[in-house]
Amino acid sequence: MSGRPFAFMCPPMEHHVYFWLNEGRQNESDRAAFEKGIEALLRSPNIASSHWGKPAATAERPVTDHSFHYAISVKFDSMESHDLYQEGDLIHDEFISGFKDWWAKVLVMDVG
Repeated sequence: MSGRPFAFMCPPMEHHVYFWLNEGRQNESDRAAFEKGIEALLRSPNIASSHWGKPAATAERPVTDHSFHYAISVKFDSMESHDLYQEGDLIHDEFISGFKDWWAKVLVMDVG
């Protein structure tokens, strides 16, 4: 070990969103459409990097929640990029207007 502290540079803002789909949308066709919608959303030019997925097949533990259907993890280079994404990003607005009736619950957790 070099004795130098470990340094990890990460973007100043991470936006994590968890989706629970309505019961009527939990079919193969609607899931495929929702996944295409997520992929389109993550092409926003305001996003530095992103990832989406379903609950990981990790062990059941009291602190682990596997109840959501989909999640996205979005990283922004600045708070300004995040704010532009939230207010006036047409790709983000289209995703919300196209799918807001599809989910029973959405949970957002932002990390700065």
